[in-house]
Amino acid sequence: MATPGPVLIARMAGGDRQAFAEFYDRYAALAFGVIRRIVRDPALAEEVLQDVFWEAWGAAASYDPARGSPEAWLVTRARSRGIDRTRAARRRSEMVVTGLNEATTSVPDPGGDPGTRAEDRKLVAGVLGRLPEAQRRVLELAYFDGLTQTEIAERVKEPLGTVKTRMRLGLERLRSFMGVAP
Repeated sequence: MATPGPVLIARMAGGDRQAFAEFYDRYAALAFGVIRRIVRDPALAEEVLQDVFWEAWGAAASYDPARGSPEAWLVTRARSRGIDRTRAARRRSEMVVTGLNEATTSVPDPGGDPGTRAEDRKLVAGVLGRLPEAQRRVLELAYFDGLTQTEIAERVKEPLGTVKTRMRLGLERLRSFMGVAP
């Protein structure tokens, strides 16, 4: 029988490398799917995955099962690190002064790997599909595109307060769908 996730995290907090290996084997695909949705470059996504698990190893003692499942704990870290890496890359590219003609500059495929995209959609579509369109849209822009609430308001051409309300209501609904206490 498989060891429960919270038990693995508790053993990791005690320095148990075997527990870490089991934790990685169980949750790496989930975390990588989230990261790949945010970080389009597969090699960079693998680096982020390594960072996420290194961080999970170091933070295992701070895990509180009352605040959420191991999956939620890890996915939150994966999402945050993916967004951090995407924003850092965006800042670096904005700082670079280019003298190249835009017509000769190659643009990376924003679509990513079709297999990974399908896997990601399957993972989240069930829960997100139950949200009203407006709430789902702002959450997708925040979580998968790494946009701030201000950037989302600009993109959807809605007031910032409206975007904040939609995000709050959408997150509350997601929590209720998943049976997670606020």
